[in-house]
Amino acid sequence: MVAWLTRRWYQSRPPACWLRPLATLYGALAARRRAAYARGTRPVWRAPVPLLVVGNISVGGTGKTPVTEALCDWLRAEGWRPGIISRGYGGKAEHYPLAVDATTPAALCGDEPLLLALSSGCPVVVDPDRVRAARHLLDHFDCDLIISDDGLQHYALGRDIEIAVVDGERGLGNGALLPAGPLREPPQRLATVDLVVINGGRWDYPGGHRMGLQPGGLRNLAGEPATLAPGSVHAVAGIGNPERFFATLAAEGFDPRPHPLPDHHPLCESDLEFADPLPVIMTAKDAVKCRAFAPYNRYYLPVSAQLPAAFFAALKRLLPPPQQKG
Repeated sequence: MVAWLTRRWYQSRPPACWLRPLATLYGALAARRRAAYARGTRPVWRAPVPLLVVGNISVGGTGKTPVTEALCDWLRAEGWRPGIISRGYGGKAEHYPLAVDATTPAALCGDEPLLLALSSGCPVVVDPDRVRAARHLLDHFDCDLIISDDGLQHYALGRDIEIAVVDGERGLGNGALLPAGPLREPPQRLATVDLVVINGGRWDYPGGHRMGLQPGGLRNLAGEPATLAPGSVHAVAGIGNPERFFATLAAEGFDPRPHPLPDHHPLCESDLEFADPLPVIMTAKDAVKCRAFAPYNRYYLPVSAQLPAAFFAALKRLLPPPQQKG
């Protein structure tokens, strides 16, 4: 049922009529909840430092993690000391908040927070209660700016800047709210955010900043550079849009045999075992879940976000100057 719905969401056909009343109800409840925070009848916590939310208005992956990585690099170059908070989707820790480092199992913190901890060099804290995560981050790490990885709809968390990321290949699908379509909030929500990033594709939005994903060098699952001759490979992708990864491998000269998996799928050894000895290439997000059991012929292809200078110029105008440490 879920796979059927997802396919229908991104087709040009209108949403199934029997789902429209549910979408209307969902939209009414979401709007009432947001209005309650805007009126102050529900409390909003505001951090004593600038807080940026990188999120989306649709379900599924849009490229938020590469955007967050690029933000960390740029902010540090500008003199900021950023930290990251996340819900930790896909992980289940015994206690929260949970500070994530290179030794934290993905099963506890989630794949994206672990990838960010490994790739960004910034402190990362996960907690389903993002306010509690932000407090812990400020109490235990030297940060003067917080990036919330996802959480655009987590209105209890006050924010200074909202960045919405849209998959430019799939756009907003049929434009309908859940469960009739893929949207958590109506398309008009994009007009209220500070910056819109469009991840590749042809979908467009006025004033949006188009992003590209640049493949890095192939690596083995220990993180070491690896060389692999072009040819047939098994391609494993448990991300929101697996087809994007398969197309990237093809552009790199490989002949991928695609194995799409649900986003955040908890990979195990059987997911990487096939009837032939061909190499297996996966995404960086999948690789962090396989470090303990992947043999020599399994690799991952990291990607980095390429954002235009106009995006960073606009972001700089929205931020105050970083405070110098005394």
